[in-house]
Amino acid sequence: MAEEGMRLPVAQPVNRSSLRRFFSSDRVLAWALVLPSLLVVFGLILGPILRAFWMSLHFMNLKRPDIGTPFIGLENYLDILSDPYFWAAIGRTFYFMVVSIALELVLGIGTALLLNREFRGRAFVRTLILIPWALPITIDAAMWLWIFNPTYGALNSLLWQLGIIDAYKYWLSTPVSAMHVVILADVWKVTPLVILLTLAALQTIPKELYEAGMIDGAGRWGSFWRITLPLLTPTILVTLVIRTMDAFKVFDIIFIMTSGGPSDGTKVISYLTYQEAFTFLNFGRGSALAYLMTLFIAIMAFVYIRTLHREIEY
Repeated sequence: MAEEGMRLPVAQPVNRSSLRRFFSSDRVLAWALVLPSLLVVFGLILGPILRAFWMSLHFMNLKRPDIGTPFIGLENYLDILSDPYFWAAIGRTFYFMVVSIALELVLGIGTALLLNREFRGRAFVRTLILIPWALPITIDAAMWLWIFNPTYGALNSLLWQLGIIDAYKYWLSTPVSAMHVVILADVWKVTPLVILLTLAALQTIPKELYEAGMIDGAGRWGSFWRITLPLLTPTILVTLVIRTMDAFKVFDIIFIMTSGGPSDGTKVISYLTYQEAFTFLNFGRGSALAYLMTLFIAIMAFVYIRTLHREIEY
């Protein structure tokens, strides 16, 4: 029994107005609207990422179900890093990436400079030049595969009719020629994207800068090096980041046109990863390859972003 004079605590009534204000606030409403999408995104992205990492640390070969899936730690990674086929695929990937990006930047910036000038039909040409980028990659690859077909290809027919060749050539029969044909197909498709980004950046440059350059005696070439190119540097770096990540993981155009051949001449790192996982059914090794490829992309993106950050601060 409570002592005399002592009062029991009285429950305070719930302030419903404050609760109503809390749940009707913009922050809670925003989280309530975004939360279902976040759950779906994390479920569809984070789950497979963690599952792939788990597989990369285990022996998981569907051709050897008798062994099971024992934990082997970093053995898959160490085995890949000591494999000469992996480093050969990395070399082919870097060659494809460097050559294709260099051509796309040169052709894209040059074409954007031309399209930035005033001429009749400029809007039509700008629209027309975006068609390759709008085409699906499967159509692009199939079209170039038909053009370079050794039997009925359009290129062989044109060169033969012009008297440049006296017999049809097998353009995809050697590793060197096959790699360059794939690069050509990629450049044709992606260059319009570079043109679009560069053209948008060119239109933000004030014309007064060029007028001041002309007064100071700078010609077109001097204006390009001293005005245009420095102001295009952030856009070029952003384009490099996008294209580096895209070109390093190129797969679909190679899968359709060459299937990694001939003689593994176009077997880049993404195709090697696909082959390990879905041809040899070695999901442990394939997952480790996928994580190593992601690591290479992350390192290159980090370098580009740091460079871009310094350019913006400057």
